[in-house]
Amino acid sequence: MSLRVDVQQLSKRYPGSERPVLNNFSMALTPGSLNALVGPSGVGKTTLLNCLSGLDGWQSGSIHLGSHLMNPSDSISSSLFRRQYIGLTFQDPRLLPEFTVLENVLIPMKLDGDWDEAWGKSLLHEVGCEGLADRFPHQLSGGQASRIGLARAMVRKPSLWLLDEPTGNLDPLTADLITSFIQKLHQHLKPTTLIVTHNQTLAQVCQHQISLAG
Repeated sequence: MSLRVDVQQLSKRYPGSERPVLNNFSMALTPGSLNALVGPSGVGKTTLLNCLSGLDGWQSGSIHLGSHLMNPSDSISSSLFRRQYIGLTFQDPRLLPEFTVLENVLIPMKLDGDWDEAWGKSLLHEVGCEGLADRFPHQLSGGQASRIGLARAMVRKPSLWLLDEPTGNLDPLTADLITSFIQKLHQHLKPTTLIVTHNQTLAQVCQHQISLAG
């Protein structure tokens, strides 16, 4: 089930900074929509994803994900909600070095006592990494690692996808492959999706583009 996202008057300032990185920012995402978050570097796009996922706190404003009100001072509650409902990718995929590619993809499922190798391998196939299942992270290129991180974010079929530059480290041909993969899986699973991207092709296939200016 996809989630409605409602952000109201969100303000976030990092300690020691003179200017807020987010200043009374508001947006609403309809359930099941595919959205691009665009804007120049340094305006707070990644910070917004971190707030939405509960990885970062904020000073004022509110975030509702469905009926759940995110609490910026309750990291435990945010962690539990994120684990159950949110698929998140980072610009750095943060793969665990001691596990194989397939194990890295399936780790979110294992935390819940589940282990669906067929689904994990299907995702690897979709991102063009079907031949890498038994490799370890140090044996991957940066682009391959990014694609593995994307597959891992989707393995639990979450209700909300927050994707930070999913094509950022990829060559144009592979970026087009990942754009098609995101479209295909979004149509199949119908989560609410917010993608931070500088890739105009990816942004244009989204239903809505949200601009975050400095």
